[in-house]
Amino acid sequence: MFPFLKKLSLSAIIFLLAISVPVLAQNGDSGLRFTILHTNDEHSHLIPHPAIDFHPERENTARGGFARLAGAIDIIKQEKEEANEPVLIFSGGDILGGPAFGWLPLMDGMAPELKLFQQIGYDAITIGNHEFDYGPDVLARYLEAAGYPDASSQTVILGTNTRPPPDHPLSRMGIKSHFIKELENGLKVGIFGLMGDDAISKTAEPGPVNFEDPVRLARRAVEQLIAEGADILISVTHSGVSEDRILAREVPEIDVIVGGHSHTTLYEPVIEGKTVIVQAGSYLNYLGILELEWLPGEQRVQVLNRESHAPFLQPLDGTVPVHEGIREKVEEYTAVLNDWVSELTGGVVTDITQPVARSEFAIRGGRQRSETAIGNYITDAMKMAAEKALGKRVDLAVQANGAIRAGINPGSEEWSEGLISFYDLVMSSGLGSGTDSNPGYPLVSIYLTEKEVRRALEVSILLSGLRDNTYFLQYSGLRKIYDPDRAVIMRVPFTGTPIPSSRAVLSAELELDNGIWHPISRNSEELLHVVTDRYIAGFLPLVGEVVPNLGIEFKNEHGEPLELDDAVIMQNGAQLKVWQALLEYTLSHEPGEDGLSVIPAKYRDTLERQKAVTTLPLWVWPLFGVVLIVMVVVLIVRSKK
Repeated sequence: MFPFLKKLSLSAIIFLLAISVPVLAQNGDSGLRFTILHTNDEHSHLIPHPAIDFHPERENTARGGFARLAGAIDIIKQEKEEANEPVLIFSGGDILGGPAFGWLPLMDGMAPELKLFQQIGYDAITIGNHEFDYGPDVLARYLEAAGYPDASSQTVILGTNTRPPPDHPLSRMGIKSHFIKELENGLKVGIFGLMGDDAISKTAEPGPVNFEDPVRLARRAVEQLIAEGADILISVTHSGVSEDRILAREVPEIDVIVGGHSHTTLYEPVIEGKTVIVQAGSYLNYLGILELEWLPGEQRVQVLNRESHAPFLQPLDGTVPVHEGIREKVEEYTAVLNDWVSELTGGVVTDITQPVARSEFAIRGGRQRSETAIGNYITDAMKMAAEKALGKRVDLAVQANGAIRAGINPGSEEWSEGLISFYDLVMSSGLGSGTDSNPGYPLVSIYLTEKEVRRALEVSILLSGLRDNTYFLQYSGLRKIYDPDRAVIMRVPFTGTPIPSSRAVLSAELELDNGIWHPISRNSEELLHVVTDRYIAGFLPLVGEVVPNLGIEFKNEHGEPLELDDAVIMQNGAQLKVWQALLEYTLSHEPGEDGLSVIPAKYRDTLERQKAVTTLPLWVWPLFGVVLIVMVVVLIVRSKK
């Protein structure tokens, strides 16, 4: 019946049976099982947070940390190894940026996040927009410090639609468009990684790197992976859930999307067609777990978490045992960071977990398109520090919600209650770097006319409505009343292009030294002294290229055009950074009994600097005018009759 069996030796037959039995035992007739572990938007959180609450030997409520991450992954890998089920580990990007550990890539030879991921056993990491916070040159040095391009054989860096120029160092770091990983059970998994449109638009320092259309490049990657024999297709994206859903509809061949960017905590997967979409929040609060079975007959994956009673998200809290080897490596990086922070602060802070203030409340953020307590606190800090460094009055300080990464949370444990550590303080404002290669965006001092300040207020409301909360501006020294629904007059039929009104701000006033409020005129050419950070300042003039009537030109105190790099504020021969301004302001508060500064009670909530109201839509007034004209005409006609 089977003539070919006559040609096989007995030992060959035994070998074939030996390798087939485990697969049949694992899968029966149903398919091939495997597990995906995933994280995203880790943002350099090497240690648990709030850092002030963490204690290595006592129960605590702090979340995250690489040692806990590694401990949780080790347990799951051991369980799956005993069950002969392969495990894949992915990150959805933004491994850099945020807390003080995110500063270490600025030092030569330092790549803590990526080296730890390699040691933990990650299979692939997709590039996120915050990987470019220091520009592509620093990113290339960071990858080189982590052993790339050779390290690609261990942990692949994915950039399917990321295109550095051929002569740029980043192009030599082994970034891959896609690859196939063959699992122990014989399943061939095709993997590629994308940066989405929203993330591309928020890339701070892309330099000469080009980002191609993610959907088009996804189609190309899928075609290539299928041609190369992939059974299952996985996209590791830094796009956000809404773009992931679009991707699943546009490229339905994708079986699983492991996402990032939107910091969405998906306690259940999103199913779009046959595509399973997952995301694990941010800051290593959770480890994502997705147990799957590949059904070859149906050419799809089946989610098994409910069957196996496995959570989709495992909290990385105090119940998770730490990995001792990773803990020791984190301590080594902490020692390096402590030395640098001590140098940067002139010895004021010698340990990142050192308490620097006390508060009975959290200084909160997070409100969509509105004033926040943390926005007030940071802009007040910028205004005070700039005035001190420059020796002159600053009319207003400006910061965008997108540059404010967190609120400021005091400790809640027995040993930490009410305390704020340096680490938790600067987490809110530690992004970017200056031309000095030191961490943090520098403050800039510029002059704008009252008319241009009103334009900037309009830009904030317009873009935060058209895009997202990232573009909403917070202020110190100014108050305004606005109607966010008036930012757009109408949209052009068929194209949907919005027509800005420049009339969303109903009133704006400047706070003078004597407590009097001075109206800011739409037409005044009087100069106002404005302080913001280098990143936000670089963005504001670009709006005028798209909407000319919202154009802004930076000037010096004499009204002459000013190059932005000449506007950077210097203090003691160094660039003054936002995080330094925040630390200075915090240390300036009145001390309590223990000698620590006490956060003023006014920051418990907002200060009514920005009041949103609802008024009649702008289109009502032209309609009212037309109706009035018609009525007048009718009355005239009737009177003549």
